[in-house]
Order: sequence, then C-alpha cells, then structure tokens
Amino acid sequence: QVQLVESGGGLVQPGGSLRLSCAASGHTFASYAMGWFRQAPGKERDFVAAISWNGRTTKYADSVKGRFTISRDNAKKMAWLQMNSLSLEDTGVYYCAQGDGMGNYNYWGPGTQVSVSS
Repeated sequence: QVQLVESGGGLVQPGGSLRLSCAASGHTFASYAMGWFRQAPGKERDFVAAISWNGRTTKYADSVKGRFTISRDNAKKMAWLQMNSLSLEDTGVYYCAQGDGMGNYNYWGPGTQVSVSS
C-alpha cells in the first residue's frame, strides 16, 4: 500500500519561504516520478512541480518558476518542495503525488496547508 504524507506547511508572510516535505512508504519510491500540486480556496487542484524518478528532469508551473525547487532523495524515500518569495497567490493546500512519468498520478497524500498572509 502506497502512503504519502506531506509536512512543513504553515503561515508565512509575503516574501517568506517554506520547505514542504513528502515522506513515502510502502512502495519502490525510486521507480516513480513525484509531483506537487496545490488547491487554492474555491479553485481546482493545479500542478506545481514534478521530478523524474532519478531526479534529472524537473518541470514547473509558470507561476512558480524561479521561486520553487523540487527535489528528492530516493534512499530516504523523500521529496521536497522549496518555496521562496511566497506571495498571497501561493496560499492553498499542497499535495504530493506519485506519478508514472507520463503525467498520471495515482497516489496522493492528505495535503498540508500553506497560508501566505501579512
């Protein structure tokens, strides 16, 4: 059974930083791409970033390019999302997900809340 658990969310002021973590268990983590998504209040869940199984390829939504960095450590079964220069528009629940490398995500964590407010 695949389990993903996010942590690291919280309240931060505009311009601040947060680092989200995603801990995986119950599967061969190293075989799968990982992604981060977010859902703002009243909106649909949107793609934020993704990283290939070996960490060599990353992809970002235009809205976070240059501010967010996705990374992973297969030995630790962990993925991270470093978020810098946060703005009010980055508020939402952030989810990590396991993907097949083709844009399909089958397993999701419960999410962690990120609130950007002055």
